[in-house]
Amino acid sequence: MKLYYSPGACSLADHIALHEAGLSFEHEKVDLKAKRTESGADYTKINPKGYVPALTLDSGETLTENIAILDWIAHQDSALKPSGAMGHTHLLMALAFISTEIHKSFKPFFSGGSEEEKAKASETIVKRMGYLSDTIEGDYLFGDAVSVADCYLFVMLLWAAKNQIEAPAKLVAFRERMKARPAVHKAMSHEGPILVFGDRTGTRDRP
Repeated sequence: MKLYYSPGACSLADHIALHEAGLSFEHEKVDLKAKRTESGADYTKINPKGYVPALTLDSGETLTENIAILDWIAHQDSALKPSGAMGHTHLLMALAFISTEIHKSFKPFFSGGSEEEKAKASETIVKRMGYLSDTIEGDYLFGDAVSVADCYLFVMLLWAAKNQIEAPAKLVAFRERMKARPAVHKAMSHEGPILVFGDRTGTRDRP
């Protein structure tokens, strides 16, 4: 199994989740501008969409899109999704909200948006994060156990910090708890924290 990622991009969520699940996998960095993998392969032949993440399974099938990959990981380790008859549905609700209402709102910061567009996006992001802050049930989104949705939210909070967007205090505390997790440390150590927080991140086709 191999994860195709770009340092500090949304694929970091999948990188963390794979470690949380204790799954064995390889990882290969992708140059999103050149559409080439670190080994020189044409990335569009792996993922015709041209962006990360992509996860090639041992069967040879390649999964794309964060919601799908994170959902697949949660199915490999049921501890990474809420329990109960509606647990999977609640997980999908959280993943969809993070993807469509928070992730997409960062577009002006990664596509050369104007200051006005960035300011408007910041307001939206703060509002959407405020909703999660009001509904979080414990140390993590669904209580005391981490889920794949927490991995995704964590990356969004890193992006917020990098772009000087002030997250609610409850989510800042959540971010710090996540940073202390071994799986997060392992993934970020591999990708390089400076690529998340520093000035070398650069512009990506899709964050």
